[in-house]
Amino acid sequence: MYEEKINPLIDIIAGARPNFVKIAAIFKVLTDKKSKYPALRYRLIHTGQHYDADMSDIFFQQLGIPEPDANLNVGSGTQASQTAAIMLGYEQLLIEEQSTLCLVVGDVTSTMACAITAQKLGIPVAHVEAGIRSEDWSMPEEINRIVTDAVTNIFFTTSEYANKNLRLSGVPEDRIIFVGNTMINTLYDNLDRLKPPIFWDDAKLQSGEYFVITLHRPSNVDDFEKTIEILKEIEKHARGNQILFPVHPRTAKNIRQFDSLNSGIIMVDPLPYLEFNYLIKHAKAVITDSGGVSEETTVFGVPCLTLRNTTERPETIIEGTNELIGTDPKNIKQAFERVFTGMWKKGSIPEKWDDQVGQRIVRALEQMLYSSK
Repeated sequence: MYEEKINPLIDIIAGARPNFVKIAAIFKVLTDKKSKYPALRYRLIHTGQHYDADMSDIFFQQLGIPEPDANLNVGSGTQASQTAAIMLGYEQLLIEEQSTLCLVVGDVTSTMACAITAQKLGIPVAHVEAGIRSEDWSMPEEINRIVTDAVTNIFFTTSEYANKNLRLSGVPEDRIIFVGNTMINTLYDNLDRLKPPIFWDDAKLQSGEYFVITLHRPSNVDDFEKTIEILKEIEKHARGNQILFPVHPRTAKNIRQFDSLNSGIIMVDPLPYLEFNYLIKHAKAVITDSGGVSEETTVFGVPCLTLRNTTERPETIIEGTNELIGTDPKNIKQAFERVFTGMWKKGSIPEKWDDQVGQRIVRALEQMLYSSK
């Protein structure tokens, strides 16, 4: 039992699709009718960084996330304009009612902007998924991670690799809390709810007989010719297997006018969480430039070919089913050969990637905000 010193209020920040998945496991614990933490008050702040229904609303519905207490509705814009709009909007909320703690997740613009804003107003920051590093400063997410961790008070980590990064940067051991991976907690919570997308039957998809592509990194999609070369190489070496490509809005802008890909590649709109992970779970392999997808494929035991030269999630390579094949499309051929010949590594699930991550985080929050009698 704990004696309440104050009536604490936790701001939980979410702004983009990956954030919604990461906070779902936390909210499941906070909103459980049998919760052991009824005294913890929270305020869900949606920054509106992802603002269309495909990227936002349906994730809230499928994952059981409550309606936001506030939506900053910042919409699209440059990195600087989005950051400024988020900071101004969140600052106004804090002026109207100051919270006790700002909980940020992941590495999107909203994460960094709200962490800075809170800290400047004297509000402590807790960062879920702290300490991950790619060492690639050309990625906006890497800048967000570094800046966020520079103003963080409590570091919730996903792996020992992240713990090591924080120690090397001088973070005291008692501020690092190894809780595991909230994305994987959410995945386990929803395994029995995964369902085929609406096009499954029409496309005549068979488990283990198709590939999935996800692309959104600037290095892969900002150069129109590079994007098309990647798609052509995948199609060329897929040995007739169907290829599903849920097209990220950023990518769609670059390939909409390209019409020479044949029916081997099926382009579809971004998928809701339950349908996307069903597609991933039953794929022969996934070709991606996403860090989060490499975590999910690791749990499913599905080969993951990452079109990057670096990763902030080395555990997916060292322990999981992920491999970096670089950004040269010519590397796809050899990687596909290893998939088809059964030579791809099997992998294992990293420590604390389980269904108790949300519990560990909420338990730690309670201990931080209340003191023992």
